Amino acid sequence: MKAYDERLTVPATWWLMALAGVLLLGVTMVPLGPVPLLTGMAAGGALIGMALSAYGGARIRVTAGSLVAGDARIPLGALGEARALDADEARAWRTHRADARAHMVLRAYIPTAVRVEVTDPGDPTPYLYLSTRRPERLAAALAAARPDAG
Repeated sequence: MKAYDERLTVPATWWLMALAGVLLLGVTMVPLGPVPLLTGMAAGGALIGMALSAYGGARIRVTAGSLVAGDARIPLGALGEARALDADEARAWRTHRADARAHMVLRAYIPTAVRVEVTDPGDPTPYLYLSTRRPERLAAALAAARPDAG
């Protein structure tokens, strides 16, 4: 059962910039002939597409008993309060208020985030910073899924 699931996809404008980059690559390869032109554009498009898909493939999920944020899987019992951050608060927590020990799933193209306290005394991570387009929904899902939220 998933209480929350979000994929942090890149904005559509990034795909348009990638298309422009592939077209520019094609323009530079015109003097080499049609076969190198098409091969270069196909290879360049595939590489850029894979890079954008991989970067935008980060997911945040709240499932039964755990929070999955990027590559990390954290038991909900090790987490404290989740606080939704608006754009200004999120900027502060990823810049001058940031702690180097924090686990961050940071995507600069997403202005809002959720900050989740880590309460496990054996974990040196003070908090999780999770970029999300729906911070209130993520914070509510974490609050509802916590073991002590009966």
